[in-house]
Amino acid sequence: MTRMPSGTLREAVIDVGAIGANIRHLRQLTGVEILAVVKADGYGHGAVRTARAALDAGATRLGVADVTEALALRSAGIDAPVLAWLHAPGASFGEPAAHDIELGISSFDQLLLAAAAASADRPVAVHLKVETGLGRNGLAPAEWSMVFAEAARLERIGKVRVVGIFSHLSNTSLADDRAALAVFHRAVELAGSAGLKPTIRHIAATNAAIALPEARLDCVRIGIGMYGLSPFDDRTAAELGLRPAMTLRAAVAAVRRVPEGQGVSYGYTHRTAGETTLALVPLGYADGVPRAASSVGPVSIGGRRYTVAGRIAMDQFVVDVGDDPVSVGDEAVLFGDPTLGVPGADEWGVASGSINYEVVTRIGPRVPRRQVST
Repeated sequence: MTRMPSGTLREAVIDVGAIGANIRHLRQLTGVEILAVVKADGYGHGAVRTARAALDAGATRLGVADVTEALALRSAGIDAPVLAWLHAPGASFGEPAAHDIELGISSFDQLLLAAAAASADRPVAVHLKVETGLGRNGLAPAEWSMVFAEAARLERIGKVRVVGIFSHLSNTSLADDRAALAVFHRAVELAGSAGLKPTIRHIAATNAAIALPEARLDCVRIGIGMYGLSPFDDRTAAELGLRPAMTLRAAVAAVRRVPEGQGVSYGYTHRTAGETTLALVPLGYADGVPRAASSVGPVSIGGRRYTVAGRIAMDQFVVDVGDDPVSVGDEAVLFGDPTLGVPGADEWGVASGSINYEVVTRIGPRVPRRQVST
């Protein structure tokens, strides 16, 4: 029986060796530049540690959602190119420009704000985002000619530097993604006609980087794959050559022998079928464990798999272990690397009606992260 370290209640173990291995594998597979996506605190793994592991493994760029996340990387001493693509209305770009943050531009107004942040001798680096069918942000096709022409003018006078042009795919089907890719190629052609020569064209995230080789272009944005999780419903991480980087575990905090008919947790949605042992696991929805997985979430204790018994509470949940020997301090693993015999984040996604992306990203700050490298 594996025991948790003395004094440890709960933790997420982050294997930066796995992150590096995943980046090297995807870099070899795709053969193009890797932009490592470390938004949302590195999908819950820690943005700084993830960024460093990815860069050490051969990624050359980083991507985040917003400027605050980008500046946090700079404060940590990371000087690799960082792209931030989601901005508040009327945002001032002076601070990110001063820290060499590359800005994703989704509107004419954003382009003007970026140009206004340029210094006398330093244009602001931008990536023009074009809408290719996802229905989110990005320059609409009707705006392309105007924005591309203005971007070219601003580039000529030293206000902006158009580093890239990019978009996002829906991953609905290969046919849908190919249709979006065709729209993207039209945008790139029109940008060229306006005099723009972006060096980085990128549209593929992990899904398309693996499944749609023609979408790899100059660069792929690797998010979920870097963390060792699959973006597909029908292919596991192991089948893709990826290794999960996060293991969420806790020490069994209490063990109680109870009779038949014992109600368990709020609402008594679980009652024991006979005399049994209940083990208390100190992780709850305040830590990001989805309440929707009550009575169905998988847990491994001592190499045996169990299911959450009853409702997941804010700080804890219960596992009915029957007559198996379980003691206070034993390790309870919610998810990790399935090849090691524990549940995967995918299973918690299914159990909660969600996806593995959300499962790892929602693990809260109350759960300490402990870095290892294997």
